[in-house]
Amino acid sequence: MKFISDRKTLLVLMLAVFFLDQLTKLWVEKTIPFGSFFNEEVIVVIPDFFRIVHVGNTGAAWSMFSGQGHILGLLGITALVSVFVFHKYLELYRPINQFAFGLATGGILGNITDRFRLGHVIDFLDFKFFNYHYPSFNVADSGICVGVLLYAIVSFRTESKKSSKTG
Repeated sequence: MKFISDRKTLLVLMLAVFFLDQLTKLWVEKTIPFGSFFNEEVIVVIPDFFRIVHVGNTGAAWSMFSGQGHILGLLGITALVSVFVFHKYLELYRPINQFAFGLATGGILGNITDRFRLGHVIDFLDFKFFNYHYPSFNVADSGICVGVLLYAIVSFRTESKKSSKTG
């Protein structure tokens, strides 16, 4: 029980990202037909910049490893278990690390749920920057990216401070 009470930030953020992800995906499933990307059934939020679509991704980021959804799901489960097994090494007692891993683990859990429930991950946030069409993504992907980036920044800054003190 002490592990849970010491990791409240991580657990609350994990559940918040997971539920927000699943709620938005459920809304997309009920609102926009599957496979809507190039047709009039998409929701244009900002013309020529931001749309809401309904596509499925059987791979990872940018559709890498397409068709390997169950393997990616198992890797996600392994990543989740690893976070909790290696909690001391990851310094999860630090609130900023709990924040980072709360975002990331909530996203991982959201995408794992899709992989095993649907066989693909629902992506729906679709952005275009000038002539570049960014790959569609979802709330879970955002949590993973922001969480990993935050942890990397914090880790590099911590290592930099340690090096300056010893050097």
